[in-house]
Amino acid sequence: MFGPLGFTLAPSVRRSRTLYKWVKPLADWYANLAGYRKMGLKYDDLLVEENPEVQKALTRLTPREAYDRAYRFKVASLLSVNHKPLPKDQWLPASEDSRYLKPYVEEVVKETEERRVWDTLEVRRK
Repeated sequence: MFGPLGFTLAPSVRRSRTLYKWVKPLADWYANLAGYRKMGLKYDDLLVEENPEVQKALTRLTPREAYDRAYRFKVASLLSVNHKPLPKDQWLPASEDSRYLKPYVEEVVKETEERRVWDTLEVRRK
């Protein structure tokens, strides 16, 4: 998966214990600063739904995952209207902030790339 610059450094950071030790607290600080956990949302809830890959991935969610996602959005909308975050004891802990949509998005991207390769395949006779 690519980041906003066209590549990602995450695998390199995870492989290096020293670098991971320095970057992980900054990443946690940034995630807390973003405030989405205060609204009960997960990181994958922030993905842009207008992206065709994300739209297709959303159709692959289990009914339970789709329901939970819709519920989180309703709660966050209500909190936004009231201009209040959840009480601190109800914030989403970092341990529960799992990437539930990422595997589906990666699968869709791979399928799209494979389809593009097969659709542009040129057949030649010998």
